[in-house]
Amino acid sequence: MTVCVRRLLIPLAMLASPALAAPFTVEPGGKSYATLADAVLAIGDGDGAIRIAPGIYRDCAVQRAGRISYRAETPLTAIFDGGICEGKAVLVLRGRGASVDGLVFRNLTVPDGNAAGIRIEKGPLDVSRSIFRDSEQGILGGGDKESDIRIDRATFTGLGRCDRGLGCAHSLYVGGYRSVTVRRSRFEKGRGGHYVKSRAARIDVRDSSFDDSQGRATNYMIDLPSGAVGRIVRTVFVQGADKENHSGFIVIAAEGRINASAGLLISHNKAHQVRSADWPSAFVFDLSGSAKRIAGNQIGGRVEMMRAAEAGPPSFSTKIKSRLRYYAGRLRARLGE
Repeated sequence: MTVCVRRLLIPLAMLASPALAAPFTVEPGGKSYATLADAVLAIGDGDGAIRIAPGIYRDCAVQRAGRISYRAETPLTAIFDGGICEGKAVLVLRGRGASVDGLVFRNLTVPDGNAAGIRIEKGPLDVSRSIFRDSEQGILGGGDKESDIRIDRATFTGLGRCDRGLGCAHSLYVGGYRSVTVRRSRFEKGRGGHYVKSRAARIDVRDSSFDDSQGRATNYMIDLPSGAVGRIVRTVFVQGADKENHSGFIVIAAEGRINASAGLLISHNKAHQVRSADWPSAFVFDLSGSAKRIAGNQIGGRVEMMRAAEAGPPSFSTKIKSRLRYYAGRLRARLGE
């Protein structure tokens, strides 16, 4: 082979290299695109999947139509780092439906403090094998009462905030959807707000964990502010010492009795506090005034199984006491370092 032929083949081989291929491939069809937004536009109002090559991306996209699956070629190797659309999220979803499998969302901030990996505004959403980390919110949902959100084998870590005079952000916050299901998932190292806040009429949390031991200025682990039916079962809860509000692990109807809560099943969970949390707390703090099914739970020594109270916003004195407890908790945590 002559030197000239060799020189020609080298650049041709480079052009054929998978590393230089466009990273977002649409199925069916197999056409690849340079940006996530172009891949979403290519599917339009149809049904399709976007296969995402390993890499770190600043991309984001708005899905206005269609039913789209966003899939990493290899789970947890497609990393979305910092890219935000519409000042909201990496994925802003208001089509006919979406699923997310194997993606990582990290380092997301916006001026209003509500940056999320996923902003779901309309349609059903399924999330699996994904990680949301070091951002203001993991998933933020709207109020589609005809749709459901399902999360399986996901990790939410280093999320939430309650500062800058803005409304709090949470690891997972869903508005008035029909239901929220969380299975085999982990919540940890919160940075403010709640770990799960859901206004959906039905909640289903199973086989998951809430580890608040390294949390900072956090509140509840599961907040059902409007009430809910469903179940919370076979899940582990650890309450940390740096709390803004430590009154309950699971709190029901703190903002009103909009949804029915009678018969909510809370069973076979484990709940305790870290040693430096020296205050009493309730595993279930119920303000709904309706009967629950609570059985088979294992709780720590300072944790009361259930506490009931009247629904309504906290009083001024309660807010002051909560804030003082928060600062005392932070001081204890620092002295223990």
